[in-house]
Amino acid sequence: MERQKNQKCSGVHSWFSMPPSFDFSVLRSFGLSVFLFSVLCFLFSGLSGCGTQGAQTPQAAGKKIVVWHWMTDREEAFQELAKRYEAKTGIKVVFELYAPSDAYSQKVRAAAQARALPDIFGLLGEKRDFAAFIKAGHVANLTGAMDEQGGAWKNLLYEKALAVNEFRADNPYGVEAGIYGVPIDVMDIQMVYNKKLFQKAGLDPARPPKDWAEFVADCQKLKDAGIQGLVSGWGEIWMIDCLASNFAFNIMGPDKVFATIRGEVPYTDPDWVKVFGLFKEMADRGMLASGIVTMVNKTAEQNFANERSAFAFNGSWCVNVYHGMNPSLDYGVMLPPKVNPKNPMYIWGGAGSSLLVNDRSAVKEEAIAFLKWLTATEQQAYLSETTRNLPSNRKVSGSISEILADFSKGMDNVTHPNIWPVNELPKVIERFDKGIQSIIIGEKTPEGLAEELAKLKAEEMAKQ
Repeated sequence: MERQKNQKCSGVHSWFSMPPSFDFSVLRSFGLSVFLFSVLCFLFSGLSGCGTQGAQTPQAAGKKIVVWHWMTDREEAFQELAKRYEAKTGIKVVFELYAPSDAYSQKVRAAAQARALPDIFGLLGEKRDFAAFIKAGHVANLTGAMDEQGGAWKNLLYEKALAVNEFRADNPYGVEAGIYGVPIDVMDIQMVYNKKLFQKAGLDPARPPKDWAEFVADCQKLKDAGIQGLVSGWGEIWMIDCLASNFAFNIMGPDKVFATIRGEVPYTDPDWVKVFGLFKEMADRGMLASGIVTMVNKTAEQNFANERSAFAFNGSWCVNVYHGMNPSLDYGVMLPPKVNPKNPMYIWGGAGSSLLVNDRSAVKEEAIAFLKWLTATEQQAYLSETTRNLPSNRKVSGSISEILADFSKGMDNVTHPNIWPVNELPKVIERFDKGIQSIIIGEKTPEGLAEELAKLKAEEMAKQ
């Protein structure tokens, strides 16, 4: 694989930088003059200063960077990269990975209260949680580092992945404008379909449905062949929220969605009733896997990997998950089917996992340099290959697997609540998502849910 040189002088440095323990007295033993010796010292020190991304001076040798994260499935890859970085710079990187994610979050919050966070850490939570950590002085502003050398680092990374870690000047949290996190991979949530089951039902595996009418028709053919249609972890209500917002953005456009969140458009608007009606139609037509509203995503992933359903609504992380469950699974990627052909189909996406630098770290600059190195092209290609996740570095896209490349195409369509200009109230979100579950099992109608939401929204806004 061709190595990408990301910084001025990187090619020179790779040949001439001295190891941390290099003893210049050796040169004297060969009879070199004091003058020549001084010149060589100058040259070597100068070349070391313009090294590749993440390269350190000899003075950095012996230092240690501690990283906390929850991605235990990537431990082997992280340990290998830590070894490579230590061999390159003399700096030891220690990855401490914790699971499950709830336990990890508790550990991070406890460490924040005690001001005992590591040098680099990941944060699970909403944008307001992120803002609270920044305002408490736990997170370094990386804008200056991102903008160095004409924005060389920033320009390597997907813009919409950076946006998840960015606070703009007009943000509602009072956070100083800037970029506060580094995406180490990206993700988007689309649909996948089983090509083998498509063939069994007489469908063309090279032509997944593009619009709602085609999706309904294909699900009927699958049903006639005894094959379940769509599976997803809708026992985790955020996944319902995700697909419902996809349909809402497509049907009415982002402006009207945001107007609803601001309280300017009621949920009784016909476009919202239409969104809720799609879930009723899927349920009434038998397009959904049995038990979908109580199914966690891991169970849904097993269902699809074991070829019990033809469609799944899932994120790009599924490529690694499905490979572990069924390496021979033959499937393709598709956007959720459009309802309104005039509007694009927006999907949730952006940064998959991000790392933050502790602003109080004694090795803050070294931590930033390590993240530059970790997101450089060679390391990103290695991570993508070994963990089967989408790289955050845009230049790696040509060397990833075909299925990941298909997911990467969706990055042009991504949106996410963390980058929206306004977000819905928590109680309204919960009623929205659980209401759709109730529609699927026949306990509510689309019109009934719309009226409930309009009433709750008015009540909650009156409390503001």
